[in-house]
Amino acid sequence: MAGDLGRRVAVAGVGIPLGVGLIYLGGWTLTVAVGLLAVVGTRETYGLARARNWRPFEWAGLALAAGLILAAGVQGSYQAWAPSALALIILVVFGSLAGAVFRRGPEGDPLLAVGTTLLGVGYAALPLAFAVFLRELPEQMAGMPVSGWSATHLLMFPLVVTWLGDTFAYFTGKHLGRRKLIPSVSPKKTVAGSVGGIAGAALGAALFAFLFLGPDAVHTLPIPIAALLGAVLGAVAQVGDLAESVLKREAGVKDSGTLLPGHGGVLDRFDAIYFTLPLTYLAFPFLLI
Repeated sequence: MAGDLGRRVAVAGVGIPLGVGLIYLGGWTLTVAVGLLAVVGTRETYGLARARNWRPFEWAGLALAAGLILAAGVQGSYQAWAPSALALIILVVFGSLAGAVFRRGPEGDPLLAVGTTLLGVGYAALPLAFAVFLRELPEQMAGMPVSGWSATHLLMFPLVVTWLGDTFAYFTGKHLGRRKLIPSVSPKKTVAGSVGGIAGAALGAALFAFLFLGPDAVHTLPIPIAALLGAVLGAVAQVGDLAESVLKREAGVKDSGTLLPGHGGVLDRFDAIYFTLPLTYLAFPFLLI
């Protein structure tokens, strides 16, 4: 147990500064890194499917995962990206159906094959495009170039809030948790941990807004609104965590992968982020001043 905790801390010690550096650089450096995470996460989702003897059209899905993130890097905003993303998704839908007809036949579980192909991309790749959009959002909303750390704050917000919520949930559940939340999905999660996670996310969001999104910042997020948004993100993050747990439980595996020692795979580390990134991007234009 101590060795596992040590590996987790070591990975976090390398991963957090690396992630912050990539966000600070932005542009194609961030886009390529996010694209790699999308491809690996999609591949891990297909690994869960293969554990059930389902056979997605893996190469089509991986190409779509990479294409969606690269298109996000080219377009820079959701509004510009959506038509090309829809075209890519439609292409893979019909390509997968054609593969089911000519290569698999009815005995090849075409519904499962096509469905898991699209699920892998929609779950582990498409939400990460919003990391690219959030990095570009300060400049788009300000209508002028925004550089330095000010350009990173809107993307850092959901990442920090999600991480703090997860940390609060872990320690609250460990010390106060008695009643299980949904034991059939995740036996270790407790009601106390869930409440602590939401409270921690709200507190973290308020603190982040006070430090980085105050009246002197390029964009302002009032502290009460930040706390409310943080609480929502904290709750949504837990849904993301539970969603991955139920997929792993069906597949009969403990971790989605082994890429990150002590953490598991990309899905294990980013399951909550898949849910909080798009929600943050949708909320910010209505909440920022």
